[in-house]
Formats: sequence, C-alpha cells, structure tokens
Amino acid sequence: MKSVDIIKLIVSVAVPVLAGLGSSVFTINSISTWYAALNKPWFNPPNAAFGPVWTILYILMGLALFLIWRSPRTRTRDIGIALFAAQLIVNVVWTFAFFGLQNILYGLLAIVPLWILIAATIYQFYKVDRRASYLLVPYIVWVTIATALNASVYLLNR
Repeated sequence: MKSVDIIKLIVSVAVPVLAGLGSSVFTINSISTWYAALNKPWFNPPNAAFGPVWTILYILMGLALFLIWRSPRTRTRDIGIALFAAQLIVNVVWTFAFFGLQNILYGLLAIVPLWILIAATIYQFYKVDRRASYLLVPYIVWVTIATALNASVYLLNR
C-alpha cells in the first residue's frame, strides 16, 4: 500500500471514530440516568452493547470511506463522499437531539433523515466500489433498529 493510501486510511477511519467519540459526550451521562428511566420496548439492546456496536460501525464506515476516497475521482465518487459527510453530521445531530437534549421526538425527527442519507450513501458507494457499500450494511441495519427503538420509546413515553 502506498504511503498516501495509508494516510487516507488513517484519516478515513479517524473521522467517523472521532465523530462517535464526540457524540459520546451526549450519551455517557444520559444512558445511565435519563435513558435508563424511560419505558423501552422488549427489543431494547442492553446499555453495554451501544459503545462496542457503535465503535465497530464507525470503523466499518471509515473503511468504506477509504475505499471510495482512494478510487479514481469522479462526480459519482464525490457525491458519495458528500453523502457520507452529510449522514455523519446527521448522525451526530441525532445523538445530540436524543441524548444531549433528551428529546425523543427531536431524535425521531433526526433519525429518519439519517436513515435516508445512509441508504443514499450505500447506493452511491455501490456505483463506485461495491465493497464499500457492503461495509455500510451493518450500519443501516443498526440504524433501522435504532429508528424502531426511537419510535417505540416515543410512543411508550408520551
């Protein structure tokens, strides 16, 4: 691997991981206090699962970004990178809305566009490098569960 590719790999993985670490500021205190006190559906994962799952997902996201970034520059690739950036920003917004503001409705209003942006990113990445799109499948599956969880928590705590 060329040294420029190693730098791209490090940056590609660091960006989502750092976004996740930044978001954890909103979740750390809320998980054991505010979130713990909410009524939750039967499929709510244990609190201990959130950190490791998100860490793995952020690493997979970074690997997907790396595969796209190192591919030849085209309009399709650039749109994919822009969509990736947009979904990552909305990911942080969702975390802030749900856990930071402790507002279930705002979280729901953010997670739906997040899901759409992830789906659009997967579609765009598929056109550039199928492997990159496959790396994002666990992410959209988790966000699908999180969307159902967010909606259920909203309905159970109205």
